[in-house]
Order: sequence, then C-alpha cells, then structure tokens
Amino acid sequence: MFKIKRVLKNTVIHLRTSFKFALLLIIGIAMISFLVFVVYKPMYSVTLNGEFLGYTSDKSELQSKISEYTKSGDSQTVAFVEIDTLPEYKMCLLKKGLTANDSEILSKVVSTGTPYYKYYAILENGVEKCWVSTYEESEGIISQLKEKNSSNKDNVSYVVKYDTQLAELTNTETAVASLYTAPVVNKKVPTTTSTGKNTITYTNSSLGLASIQQPISGRITSRFGVNSRIRSSAHTGLDIANASGTPILPIAPGTVTYSGRKGSYGLMVIISHGKNDKGQKIESYYAHCSRLNVSVGDRVDTNSIIGFVGSTGNSTGPHLHLEIRINGKATNPQNYLYH
Repeated sequence: MFKIKRVLKNTVIHLRTSFKFALLLIIGIAMISFLVFVVYKPMYSVTLNGEFLGYTSDKSELQSKISEYTKSGDSQTVAFVEIDTLPEYKMCLLKKGLTANDSEILSKVVSTGTPYYKYYAILENGVEKCWVSTYEESEGIISQLKEKNSSNKDNVSYVVKYDTQLAELTNTETAVASLYTAPVVNKKVPTTTSTGKNTITYTNSSLGLASIQQPISGRITSRFGVNSRIRSSAHTGLDIANASGTPILPIAPGTVTYSGRKGSYGLMVIISHGKNDKGQKIESYYAHCSRLNVSVGDRVDTNSIIGFVGSTGNSTGPHLHLEIRINGKATNPQNYLYH
C-alpha cells in the first residue's frame, strides 16, 4: 500500500513538472511568435528561370495578375501574351521594413512574353491597304465609302489580324481618303441623240498617253494658231462643228478639274489626264457646250459623256472648241487627232 502511494506521488510530481515545462514552452513559443510577428512578416520570394525578381505578400493575387495579362495584354491593341515560363514562389520571413514589389515583378515577367497584337486590316480586292485598331473604325470606313459612292465600295472589306508585329495604324478619315476612288461617270446618251463618237482610237506615242480618241466627229471650222476678228489673240485650240446637242466624249480617261461657265469659253469642262510617260501634265479643254454632264472630281473614261455641243460664250454657231495642254501650254490638237 505504501509503494502504491509513493508511485502515485511521484507520478503527480512528474506530471506537475511536465505541465510547468510545457507551459513555459508554450509561453516561450508565444513570446517568440509575438516578437516574430512584430518584427517580421511572411512573404514569398519570386524567381524566374533562377533569377531573383523580388518579394510578394500574396502570390495568388500576383499570379492572377500575370494570368490576366496573358489573356488580354495591357492595351487595346494587345490581344494576348504568350509566356513560356511562369515564376516560382518560396515562403520566407522578412523584416517589416521591406515591402513587396509586385508591379516590378509583373513587369519583368510579362517582358519575357510575346505579345500578339489585335488590329483590323482594310482590304481592297483582297489586298491589305491600311490598318485600324477597332471594329468600329473598320465598319465606319466601309460605311463612308458607300455613302460617298466610291467606285471600289463593293471591293473593300476588312479582317481581324493577330500578329506579333503591330501594323502602322491610321484613323478613319485618313483611311477613307486613301481608299476613296471617284465613281466613273458613264451616263447614258438619250436614245433620240446621236453619240457623234468617232470609232477610231489613235495610239499616241507623241502625246505620251496610252491612247486617245476624237471627242466628236465633225468638220474643222477653225484651226490652231489662226487669228480671227472674234478673238483677241491667236486660236489656242481646234473648232469642230457638229449639231447642237451632240454628246462629247473625253479624249482619254481622267479626272474633271473644272465644270462650269468660263468667260468667252462659255460652258466648259477641263479634264486632267495626269502625267504622260515623259512626266508631262496633260489636260484637255471642251468649250462652248450647250450643257454639261459632269462635276468637278468625277472620274471619266472614254465612254463617259461629259457634255453636249452648243454655242455658249464667244461663238458663232454650234461647235466644240477642243484644247490640249501640256504642262499648261496649249498645243495643236491636230498633232494627235483629226489627221
């Protein structure tokens, strides 16, 4: 009985000693934890391909930002970013004076990726002509070309592009201006009126254009360079007589630069044919018309009716006054037509 009491007593003493030790240990751990909590804070060191990038306090948030960037980039034109290697994280304790540098880490990580840019290519007949950044701009370009009745409106389209190189972007206004092509004027001749077109087309190496044609057929009533009582100077063109109302065709394709009344010329059309193969500016004048059929800016071809024979301005009867000018200087149309 005495032995049992002694064993129990020793056990109680041992338990009390163990409890005190455990309590002291807990208190010690608590104090150390408190000191650590006050002085240090848990952080994650971040490395990429073995290179130390910095520290983050929330690796989930940082990884979320990286993932978001890879999906959408950081601008309107970056569609997504391919990143081959993601960063590695390791738990550590740092003094509270040190701060996380998430933005710097994010910048370093995404700089290793390959951005894919999203933009829209505007096509003409399937060929890329210019590039814009948004769907709305693409639709706006197509819409404006249709509103302006551009001759290529049915051949212009757009496609979305994803590329590692961003194309040189433009704005809607510039794109429309570069794509717009004035409609070719090709108005029908009234069935009661003869076209008066001479079916002979002259290949014209001396004028430097691919080919030219007579604007009307008829009888020459006044030649280039002659003087007359009704003129104050030598004749700068060629007069071809024909019935009033005879349709007038251009000598070659070009762009109308003048259409209206002009002093002694009466109703007149001026057409620019651009530069010939010698680099010379070629223009043609059609004067004394009874009425005009084109406006400034119209594109005309050899089937376009630009006006009708008349006798407006300084004229003694219905005829066409035709001038051909090279670099602004009148030259004899008979060098090229009405041989």
